[in-house]
Amino acid sequence: MYFFVSFFLIIFSLIFISLGFFFLNYNISFMLNWEVFKINSSFISMTFYFDWMSMFFSGTGLMISSMVILYSYDYMYVDVNKIRFLILVFLFIVSMMLMVFSLNMISILLGWDGLGLVSYCLVIYYQNNNSYVSGMLTVLTNRVGDVLILIGISWFFNFGSFHFIYYLDLKHDWLMFFMFLIILASFTKSAQIPFSSWLPAAMAAPTPVSSLVHSSTLVTAGIYLLIRFGNLVISTNFNNLFFIISVLTMFMAGLGAVFEYDLKKIVAFSTLSQLGLMMSILFMGDFFLSYFHLLSHAFFKSLLFMCSGLIIHSVCDSQDIRYMGCMFNEKPYSMTCFIISNMSLCGLFFMSGFYSKDMILESFIYLNMNFVKMLIYMLSISLTVCYTVRLINHVLITGLPVFVFRSVDEGFSSYFSLIILLLFSVFFGSMYSWLVFETPVYNFFSLLVKLSILFFMILGFLFYFFLSNLNLNMNNMFMYLGSMLYLTYLGSMFLNVNFYNLSLNYSSLMDDSWGEYYMSSYFSSLIELFSLKLNYLIFNNLKYYLFSFFLLMIYFFI
Repeated sequence: MYFFVSFFLIIFSLIFISLGFFFLNYNISFMLNWEVFKINSSFISMTFYFDWMSMFFSGTGLMISSMVILYSYDYMYVDVNKIRFLILVFLFIVSMMLMVFSLNMISILLGWDGLGLVSYCLVIYYQNNNSYVSGMLTVLTNRVGDVLILIGISWFFNFGSFHFIYYLDLKHDWLMFFMFLIILASFTKSAQIPFSSWLPAAMAAPTPVSSLVHSSTLVTAGIYLLIRFGNLVISTNFNNLFFIISVLTMFMAGLGAVFEYDLKKIVAFSTLSQLGLMMSILFMGDFFLSYFHLLSHAFFKSLLFMCSGLIIHSVCDSQDIRYMGCMFNEKPYSMTCFIISNMSLCGLFFMSGFYSKDMILESFIYLNMNFVKMLIYMLSISLTVCYTVRLINHVLITGLPVFVFRSVDEGFSSYFSLIILLLFSVFFGSMYSWLVFETPVYNFFSLLVKLSILFFMILGFLFYFFLSNLNLNMNNMFMYLGSMLYLTYLGSMFLNVNFYNLSLNYSSLMDDSWGEYYMSSYFSSLIELFSLKLNYLIFNNLKYYLFSFFLLMIYFFI
């Protein structure tokens, strides 16, 4: 079953990528519109748009999905519910395809909501307390984005159509409010500050899910949506603010990865850092570079997650990097893939990540930003090198190999899926830059400016060795830096505890005091009093009737 679904997806992936090159070469795009029903002059319709961008993105997603399903055959081999897992992953792929090809706000919402719902089912797959808490944090944060898109749809109803492609070049105040809602919704899905805490928490899912959902598809859905809106993003007045938020997300995620010890969370923090990089270049106005890095990042990050899953299996399902070490002797093939994916993440020369990251950084330098923005941006790049070197050092070299009888062999499906993603992680960047860009992209700088990127990468390398030899007792500071600046607490426990205290105060102030007397006891006591008086009237009726008769006669005579 796994092999059949994987083969089915890889065939469609190759078809979509081929069509993407065809559409790009001849500048072709198709739009299919199915009218469901209409209300007055507004049409509710399902719209699908096929152009080179949607074809490349869907082809990349299907390629990674096929390799993940093939990898899952070995990884989930002993799992009881492996067919349920396969169905959930397939539903996720369908939801992703629906969102990628949609051009209508209604159909985008269906795909968007499907991604959030199926990702929740995948995060709680293992059915333990940690998974339930992580799943609730994931689905509630994504639910905020769903609500914002719903508000955006109702706001977009002012134009009489839900096809946003007709209004991409329109200047209107209503569109600015609409884009503000869409950007905030994208921030929830792509885990930007202050919605960042759900992404590391979602690592409670099985590793194939993390490889597919939380590296290359779900978290990049918000960025893909903003790329689709294109010129409308640039027309808003908040681009500078959003750019600063995305850069701070990069910096915060890099610090979190440097001080974290959970292997999957370190990789999740690196994903968060790269999402901030894509968002930052997007708000600077270069959509094609953001899209380029989105595709190249998907391949090497999926490979990194797969290798991490095999490492975790090898050390008796422990995720603490302090218990790993000397893994190269046991798994030379997997560790080679692990090192290459990490090097591509760092932007090592002539690998897939180098072509996109180097172009992004040079475009950023070319814009001549102020010194503080430039410094934070470059330090974020340094932190990428720092946590990558730290991860390689702990896993391959200096770790503490506590678990003696640790040996889990890779099966054939793992070998095949790793080698395919490895080839894409090495060659995809150069292929894309040669085939997609009409002319080679060059930025000319002075020697010192050109070497500044290399200098900051070396600085990150030195920063790791400085931290590893630091013997100061700064546990509180390290805990603060490694906890995403307490965003996890602010996004989950902070709200729960304060809501509980508010409810407790309300209970003691209202339910047990004023509310108890005036709302609960007062009306019941009043009804009881009237019932007693009525009862008294019923059983003493003759005297009261005579008395009322005399009063009535006196009233008439007067």
